[in-house]
Amino acid sequence: MRDMSGLDMDLASGMAAFEAKEFSRAKQLLSPYAQDGHPDAMHRMAIMFQNGLGLVKDETRALEYMQKAAGAGHALAQHGLGFMYLHGECIAKDESKAAEWFEKAAEQGLAGSAMTLGMMYEQGQGVEQSAEKAQEWYKKADAMS
Repeated sequence: MRDMSGLDMDLASGMAAFEAKEFSRAKQLLSPYAQDGHPDAMHRMAIMFQNGLGLVKDETRALEYMQKAAGAGHALAQHGLGFMYLHGECIAKDESKAAEWFEKAAEQGLAGSAMTLGMMYEQGQGVEQSAEKAQEWYKKADAMS
């Protein structure tokens, strides 16, 4: 049984393997944690499935893991899910849903999400065009970085 309260050795090793681009090892170590619902592990598994890193590319599983991690409040997964919706990767393109997920991530302090929202408001992409709201998001992004 894995200790979900702390970062145990296999999880830490899996994260390190992912960062070192040792994706086969990362998959082996992170997969049980992702299946148990650990947001960091689910986010990394989503990226590996989305891009075919260390395993066969599988957009359905990538989306499933990204949605679960985003739903669990993982800011990077929220940004990733916003990106999927914005570009129609792994799921049908839906710019308004993209904006919702970028906003959730931005509210957790992700400057890239706030910057993306600023651009979306500036261009009226998935949201009602608003130069004022665009500037608000750009200022928030600047304050975060």
